[in-house]
Amino acid sequence: MGILSIGHYDNVLVLKVAMMVVAMVSSTAYGAGNFHNEFESTFGGERVRISGPSSEQLSLSLDQSSGSGFRSKKEYMFGRIDMQMKFVAVTLLVLLLLYICHRIKVFGRRTPLRVFRNYENKGISFFPKHQPQRIYASLWEADDWATQGGAVKTDWSKAPFTAYYRNFNIDNSPNGKWRTHDLDANSRKRMKWVQKNYMIYDYCTDWKRFSQAFPPECKHSKAE
Repeated sequence: MGILSIGHYDNVLVLKVAMMVVAMVSSTAYGAGNFHNEFESTFGGERVRISGPSSEQLSLSLDQSSGSGFRSKKEYMFGRIDMQMKFVAVTLLVLLLLYICHRIKVFGRRTPLRVFRNYENKGISFFPKHQPQRIYASLWEADDWATQGGAVKTDWSKAPFTAYYRNFNIDNSPNGKWRTHDLDANSRKRMKWVQKNYMIYDYCTDWKRFSQAFPPECKHSKAE
């Protein structure tokens, strides 16, 4: 998966903080979901905090000792998730992620950021077609590889770094309209523009990590 920074301020954030936020799998439009009911901490202890009268906001913090993360309590075979995220007092990013048996799509403010397709018909079996998935998010230090190959280091004088999540909604209805959603020509053009201008890491171009050969899906994903 590629790491993308949204907006100039976010770009500085990703490079200086060297953090990686990962969201995997599934939810329909925004709602004030209850984080206590739907999610649980994966690591970080008190760095994972749920707040608000209805437990509608969650924050993750990163310091020199540890990062933090959370995941959904349930697993999903398919679905859509809508969630608002804010990275360290900068621009609010609205995330939409669609997960179905044919593709996984990531959107930011209705703009497509990344698509992972099922290439089973090409003999590639990496796609989680039959395996239930959880929603994951984490904030952690990765300045040895994620920031332009580790060229930019974390400025710990500005720690702790905090990411905020709110207004999530999970929709795994079998009849959801999202099941037939795909990118049109204009959406694919917008996605390529975002990746060209804001993506700072893509495992399909990380020759240090894959010195022998890139994963087989990479040669097909380049056409997306």
